[in-house]
Amino acid sequence: MTTQVTDHRGGVWSIAVPIPDNPLGHTLVHLLETDRGPVLIDTGWDDPDSWDTLVAGVTACGFAVADLHGVLITHHHPDHHGLSAKVREASGAWIAMHAADMAVVRRTREAEPGRWLDYLLAKLTAAGAPEDHLTPLREARTAGRGRRLPGRRAALPDRGIEPGELLDLPGRRLRALWTPGHTPGHVCLHLEERHPAPGTAGAAGGRGRLFSGDHLLPGITPHIGLYEDPDDGESTDPLGDYLDSLERVGRLAPAEVLPAHQHAFTDAEGRVGELIAHHEERLSKLRALLREPRTLWQLAVAMEWNRPWDRIPYGSRNIAVSEAEAHLRRLVKLGHAERVPGSDPATYRAV
Repeated sequence: MTTQVTDHRGGVWSIAVPIPDNPLGHTLVHLLETDRGPVLIDTGWDDPDSWDTLVAGVTACGFAVADLHGVLITHHHPDHHGLSAKVREASGAWIAMHAADMAVVRRTREAEPGRWLDYLLAKLTAAGAPEDHLTPLREARTAGRGRRLPGRRAALPDRGIEPGELLDLPGRRLRALWTPGHTPGHVCLHLEERHPAPGTAGAAGGRGRLFSGDHLLPGITPHIGLYEDPDDGESTDPLGDYLDSLERVGRLAPAEVLPAHQHAFTDAEGRVGELIAHHEERLSKLRALLREPRTLWQLAVAMEWNRPWDRIPYGSRNIAVSEAEAHLRRLVKLGHAERVPGSDPATYRAV
């Protein structure tokens, strides 16, 4: 087993923890040295090889897993939160997460078997999904499957992360930024310390470094979907939240970004501009598609993805429909699209 560890200087390291059978390859788990002991930012996927890699990485940074003082989770996804329970069991570390994502974790753990499948079936039926897509879900529901959602073994966090909070990490200045969009409780963590590498950021060195989770990545556009409580009728605007969050991070102008995937990078403002332009272009294309009234499913099929629709795996189509709905909601909120009155399943058109 080869463990990829990068020393970012100033008591900051990254450990590349593998994600099994995933094109992303790995999650960059960051280790931050504090006067009270090392703290992890995210943990990686719950898998034996991933755990062994994380342990070896912590060792390569000069610590033992038992030394870990705490874990800060940027968001609840299993490639970030998955190993949190094992870390806590091995070290006694506290686990912290924003309340909005903590609610998702709690809901996942407490859900009755089949509740997620019921919700998914209802959402896809309302979206106008064809019968051949709904049938496997109905069969799974009838067979009693749907109990094992990813991340059910992750820890229930015991601390919250408050927006704007200067976290209690002796010897460090790490401030929490609430950046909803990718998930409702996603947080970035701003290390308000001058960059340790001379010349890396020039006059901007005092803007510090940003642990960006999945909010800001150098070459990937993060998924923006829906994470609503099935029992709550509230309609959210995750894409609007994401774009607002991006602008705030851009104004922060950190000297360097340490993301959870790919690699560290500078010019956060430039990357923010690219992502905002990407979503503006996508919204414009969706509005053009809606010159012909379409259901949400028809809209998702017509959208541009990283591969043709007939090559998108079954489960990924559900994620695509969720992302299509997030964009559609943004268009409706902006007054650029509307539901066709009386349509069932709901059909939308451009305004």
